[in-house]
Amino acid sequence: MNELQMIAGCKEQKREAQKMLYEAYSRKMYGICLRYSSDSDAAQDLLQDGFIKVFANISSFQGKGSFEGWLKRVFINKALENLRKKKHLIQSSEDVQNLPEIVDESTEDDQLYKISEKELLNMVQELPKGYSTVFNLYAIEDYSHKEIADMLGINEGTSRSQYVRARQILQEKIKQYVNKQM
Repeated sequence: MNELQMIAGCKEQKREAQKMLYEAYSRKMYGICLRYSSDSDAAQDLLQDGFIKVFANISSFQGKGSFEGWLKRVFINKALENLRKKKHLIQSSEDVQNLPEIVDESTEDDQLYKISEKELLNMVQELPKGYSTVFNLYAIEDYSHKEIADMLGINEGTSRSQYVRARQILQEKIKQYVNKQM
């Protein structure tokens, strides 16, 4: 069954098509869920909720653009919806009182190759939720600060400042990690 047949089957609520669609995309969507979750259990819950939303709203996919892009957008929106419910998006100034100094860019580049993808993901997950959300949307999902502001209901300056703060914290975490490894 090709992608168009799976989509058509899902629109008709056929279980076999839904199962095939889940199997085809669950790994990629889990990666997105993991970036917006605090741990693997939360990511798994988000994955299930996301597919429920996909199957309930698949009739809104009109075939314009890639289906995977549409799926990705559904999962990101579901993750953001969950974060809004938990009121984690905007951090208070108390959370950023002792921001680390910015690590020299060349030092950061030299250190990145020594860190596994898993370790870097853990560092991003340890950020305050507002910071990790903006960091993921900007640095990984490639949204602009204006788009992020619109998605999260914040102003563009807040998006920029949360991204800068997230980078600063990550740079410090990378520096600490590399120093421990030496």
